[in-house]
Amino acid sequence: MIDAVGNPQRLLLFGGTSEIGLAICEEFLTAQPMHVVLAALADDPKRDEAKAQLEAAGAASVRFVDFDATAFDSHPEAVEECFADGDVDVSIVAFGMLGDAEELWQDQAKAVLACNLNYTGAVSVGVLLGQKLKAQGYGQIIAMSSAAGERVRRSNFVYGSTKAGLDGFYLNLGEALEEYGPKVLVIRPGQVRTRMSAHVKEAPLTVDKEDVAKLAVSSVKQGKSLVWAPPLFRWVMVILKLIPRPIFRKLPI
Repeated sequence: MIDAVGNPQRLLLFGGTSEIGLAICEEFLTAQPMHVVLAALADDPKRDEAKAQLEAAGAASVRFVDFDATAFDSHPEAVEECFADGDVDVSIVAFGMLGDAEELWQDQAKAVLACNLNYTGAVSVGVLLGQKLKAQGYGQIIAMSSAAGERVRRSNFVYGSTKAGLDGFYLNLGEALEEYGPKVLVIRPGQVRTRMSAHVKEAPLTVDKEDVAKLAVSSVKQGKSLVWAPPLFRWVMVILKLIPRPIFRKLPI
């Protein structure tokens, strides 16, 4: 239950070793100790490291739940296990893959994997979380989208299309849940310095995961439903969306 001063008591991270997801948990933990549930692959080699990171940040407890984003039939059981200790105050959806952009549009199996992981898995979890929070009558979902989904570019259109779908789903999940009490925050970062983007040339307005985490927590406290990381990216995307397609497709982005 969220306490009298607005701090959550229990956090849930889908993508339990996600660098951005863990940074958001750490930022919440700066307020007080909290119980954390990490939903991650059973064989994820980063599990112990993630647990130690949150314990060092002050977590009251850290518990793992086995979770495979592409094993859709297993999701109802996994979500039930995540809520086994009681209500969850903040749920973070932060799993996905970037992949090699040129390979993805030419490799059917890898394209399907990216779509299942980035979009279908996120929708599956979102529907289940939505029903849990609706029953609670309160709670917060933080969904990690991407500026790449606002106007899908030729340079990474498989990835961008999955984020466009995720973005649309979670924004409207927030609309659907509004009358029942829960809230949804969609975060649209540009490039973030993490393992996933380590092989990509750094772009302008690239931010650290800690910057995204601070923005996420402050936006939850302000009751926002959509933010860009960094905030300036909002205006960059406004301009990009106004550029006619024949010109846009020639831009080196």
